[in-house]
Amino acid sequence: MNKKYIKYIEYIVNDIEIPYLKSIEQYGLKQDEIELVLSKVFNQPVSIKGKIVYDTKGNKIYSENRYGDWYKYEYDSNGNIIYYEDSNGYIIDKR
Repeated sequence: MNKKYIKYIEYIVNDIEIPYLKSIEQYGLKQDEIELVLSKVFNQPVSIKGKIVYDTKGNKIYSENRYGDWYKYEYDSNGNIIYYEDSNGYIIDKR
């Protein structure tokens, strides 16, 4: 990747906010570029199917619905949910 492209991706990473998928739409990025940006946001490789973001183990780590509500998840090494947060302010923290 060239330096100009890397700076553009970094700009987007710093510019977007929750709901991530909705706020990233304005940039008109391709699927692989969206995954690159969100990999930097979540500090891990991700894949996206629809409005759901998955980690490399296939765990759902973030999702949005059509109304702009969002949901974040974190897992322990055994795949158990240890953190959940949603756009309504509901949080479960087992960390």
